[in-house]
Amino acid sequence: MAEPAKIAVFISGTGTNMAALLYASRLEGAPFEIVLVASNVADAGGLELARIEGIATFAHPHKGHSREDHDAAMEQAAKDAGAQFIVLAGYMRILSEGFVRRWEGRILNIHPSLLPKYKGLDTHARAIAAGDSHCGASVHLVTPELDSGEVLAQAKVAIASEDTPEGLAARVKLAEHQLYPRAVAEYVSRGNDPEYLLARVRELALALPETHERESHGSPGFRVGTEKSGKFFAHFNDQHHGSQHIAVLVKTGSMDELLGLVETQPDVYFKPAYYGASGWIGVILNRPGIDWDHVAQWLERSWCAVAPARLTKLRDAADRF
Repeated sequence: MAEPAKIAVFISGTGTNMAALLYASRLEGAPFEIVLVASNVADAGGLELARIEGIATFAHPHKGHSREDHDAAMEQAAKDAGAQFIVLAGYMRILSEGFVRRWEGRILNIHPSLLPKYKGLDTHARAIAAGDSHCGASVHLVTPELDSGEVLAQAKVAIASEDTPEGLAARVKLAEHQLYPRAVAEYVSRGNDPEYLLARVRELALALPETHERESHGSPGFRVGTEKSGKFFAHFNDQHHGSQHIAVLVKTGSMDELLGLVETQPDVYFKPAYYGASGWIGVILNRPGIDWDHVAQWLERSWCAVAPARLTKLRDAADRF
């Protein structure tokens, strides 16, 4: 089993969603652990709960500090705790754009509406006023635009004719406590999910000109050219031939380059047992902090190595403009 992902939870109040995450993290097989609970409110109730449960805490009131300076202090605390993800749980601060950019794809939030409906505040009152049959909660990635990141999971809650915003909020909160731990667990596990990793590789590989997918030795592979005469430029490797890695195999320029990369960056590259003798290198996908731009660059380079000259010439010409 992979090591649990380390998360820092940011709160501003009682921390009920933080508590749901904390107790879920202690169930057998949980894929994440909380390494820090941090708050912009020194006496936030959730901090005391975290302390009782033996979780490291950090408080840094935002008053008197610029948004960027306050974010920098919170970010440093998360880094010092070894956090790989930041999970917002009732954190009543809008994060600065620089902070969000640095943690892109690694900050999650829960919002009390069925996004994209009712971004911002007063979500329950707005749902009731609109005559909606349901409201609910959404877990989403945090982006610089408020409540606009990719929605990862949602839970619906029925709206009764006699509902008040307060009563509806209480029921939605119960749904949040069920939804958030599951959504966080699924998201942080993506890096070890072969289906998710293959889907990402497939998206990048098939975006290149005149490519198609074909199985090779029982594994997905990607070729450039016609169905009849195309050449492989990538293979997906799911712990095959005794390897512990989930990887994409791509072509290097030489055996010296392959061996040099494996020797200097063994956490990123390995020599495949079956393909390595032919100059193919494994780019490890099931590792923390995977850089998909880096994977895309390798796929394009490998594509260029085997693509027909008419395609590479067109691509070179396009790049010049």
